[in-house]
Amino acid sequence: MLAILQSEWFKLRKSKITTILPVGPLVALIIGISIDLQMEDGLTKWFFAIAFMNFTYALLFLPLITGVLAGSICRYEHQAGGWKQLLALPLSRGKIFIAKYVLLILLVLVIQVLYLAAIYTVGTVRGFTAPFPLEIIWKSILGGWIATFPLIALQLWLSVAFKSFAAPFAINVIFTLPTILAINSEKIAPYYPWAQPFSMMYIGGDIDDIFFIPWEQLLTVVGGSFLLFFIGGYIYFQRKAV
Repeated sequence: MLAILQSEWFKLRKSKITTILPVGPLVALIIGISIDLQMEDGLTKWFFAIAFMNFTYALLFLPLITGVLAGSICRYEHQAGGWKQLLALPLSRGKIFIAKYVLLILLVLVIQVLYLAAIYTVGTVRGFTAPFPLEIIWKSILGGWIATFPLIALQLWLSVAFKSFAAPFAINVIFTLPTILAINSEKIAPYYPWAQPFSMMYIGGDIDDIFFIPWEQLLTVVGGSFLLFFIGGYIYFQRKAV
């Protein structure tokens, strides 16, 4: 498995797609530095800054980047009979699919760590006097990462199925953009997979809940959609004709 991961990382690194990993955190950093927080004080400054940063980062960038990374990790296999060459090796299809998925979630974790650094930098540059609220922010960072698990599984499934890079990315965009409307609906937001990264990073929720959302929502929506998309993609890859 480690050898497969190293191979997948080498292919992804050669595509230079990793250069876009800091884009979202950098945009959030600029937003956090530029917003007006003169009327706020103490911990409120941290929470207001994060709220504004999350609106662009968690609502749009995080769901969209899953599609870009998933499409890139399958790009070489879709060119010049790459799937035939890869599957001709003495490797099980299951291990290949899992390795691609693991690499994708690790890359998203790197993005989340960069975003955490961006939040801390905002507070440092702007001179926030209140202590860095790490106990609350870690839940936001980790929660947002976990919320991408089903989206990554779905995007990997689509990227394996479609030869065109544009097709799965377009599907992701189509379902990401309505999130702006979905989060304002108490009936839709808890059940919409593309809204979960924002919901689980929104520190204005109940801090007593796991990742600011109820356990039932985490298990049924995030966990359920992950199992559906991952198992569906896994089975499809096992049966994929090359």
